[in-house]
Amino acid sequence: MAHPFDLIIFDCDGVLIDSEVISTGTLRATLAAHGLNVDIDYVKKTYLGRSLSVVESDYQRLVGRELAEGFEGDFLERLFAAYRRELQPMPGVKELLSGLMRPFCMATSSGEKRATVSLEVTGLAPFFAGRVFCASMVARGKPAPDLFLYAAERLGARPARCLVIEDSEVGLLAGKNAGMEVWRFVGGSHFKAQPPINRDSDIRVFGSMEAVAAALRED
Repeated sequence: MAHPFDLIIFDCDGVLIDSEVISTGTLRATLAAHGLNVDIDYVKKTYLGRSLSVVESDYQRLVGRELAEGFEGDFLERLFAAYRRELQPMPGVKELLSGLMRPFCMATSSGEKRATVSLEVTGLAPFFAGRVFCASMVARGKPAPDLFLYAAERLGARPARCLVIEDSEVGLLAGKNAGMEVWRFVGGSHFKAQPPINRDSDIRVFGSMEAVAAALRED
């Protein structure tokens, strides 16, 4: 595939893997087990695409105490069990990655352990060996540009020559804040019931990985 980008940066959840329905449902259930009952729409609106530190600070604001020390372990145990039962790569993503002729990487708000399990379960790990960047590697998570800028720096690409493929509002904002071109992917299961509103006409929107592949061939 020929295209003008020196580096393509993929978000993980909701882009490479069809995980957001699983992860938001698991997060809601785990929060309820720890004393915070919120509906799934609140979980999606407040936590989607963001790091666990956002969950922790919001919990403290709402409940008036810090999350229990074992929360993250409890959440990940539940999540990984669900991943092993249900998680699938996004349809068409393996074919897309196999055809790319330019460098690409993954930049995710997930922790390193979760990122590793996600890629292993879905069979995507070989595509991203040595090219996985997580929020824990930078000072500020999305929507700050730190993670995308860090990935570009590590792989020797200028921000203006990078393409970010994201699904969440905070991820899109992080890519724009980094001075990169941003495409929105809306083909995940979490958008089936309620497709997102495209608030930025400068951002191209794609409903399938086949459409992304075709756009990259055109560019």
